[in-house]
Amino acid sequence: MDKREISIAELLKRIEERQLNMERMILSQKDVLTFEEAATYMGISKSHLYKMTMLGSLEFYKPRGKMIYFELESINRFLLQNRITPADEIQAKASTYVSLNNRRAAK
Repeated sequence: MDKREISIAELLKRIEERQLNMERMILSQKDVLTFEEAATYMGISKSHLYKMTMLGSLEFYKPRGKMIYFELESINRFLLQNRITPADEIQAKASTYVSLNNRRAAK
């Protein structure tokens, strides 16, 4: 490949990435997402999302018994679960704990 072909391929990749980002931004404005929209929003494959629904890992709705819908709020709750506490926050809690226990021991 010459430089021009590489740059065209790179440009196409950048355009696709921007398009995906714009789709995710648009989806974040909706309250209810379809199955396909939810997979795109979460950045996972449709088969992975299907497995999650069948395992009961994610809340969903089937109003007519066939189509699956998701509330954006429940997807966001799912995505933000299992928070990892940053080191500085752990350090601050440890300092507070030590200072409170030192006061109790002194009494």
